[in-house]
Amino acid sequence: MENQNNKKLYILFLCTGNSCRSQIAEGWAKALKPGLIEAFSAGVEPGRVNQRAIKIMAEVNVDISQHFSKHIDDLGGIEFDYVITLCDHANEVCPRLPGKTKHIHHPFSDPSFLLGTEDVILSEFRKVREQIKDYIQTLPGSLPEK
Repeated sequence: MENQNNKKLYILFLCTGNSCRSQIAEGWAKALKPGLIEAFSAGVEPGRVNQRAIKIMAEVNVDISQHFSKHIDDLGGIEFDYVITLCDHANEVCPRLPGKTKHIHHPFSDPSFLLGTEDVILSEFRKVREQIKDYIQTLPGSLPEK
């Protein structure tokens, strides 16, 4: 789905806590696709932004330190072109959004629940960061027609 009319696509990245994966996706979309995508993130059970997510994004010069966790209801009034759920739980409980919002499910593993040394955990965060980056780089071309 290429953007034919030069209008930015409004995309919501949604996961359970809006603490890690959706924040990383929002950060990448803003950094890599600023002319194509107006990126937002939210959760269905928001917590707070994971400090490791902030750290691993800073390593690649993407600053998400001012991001904060939001509930999907906090973004009411925004008509999204797409909502992309990044975890199975968010996909299962994602409310029906008004308008012509297209729902896409593209899950990633959650590094925030990994146990182990800090090096092991950060390694998994970096792996997920790169997987999300690879996905964001395919947008908006990989999105289905609205």
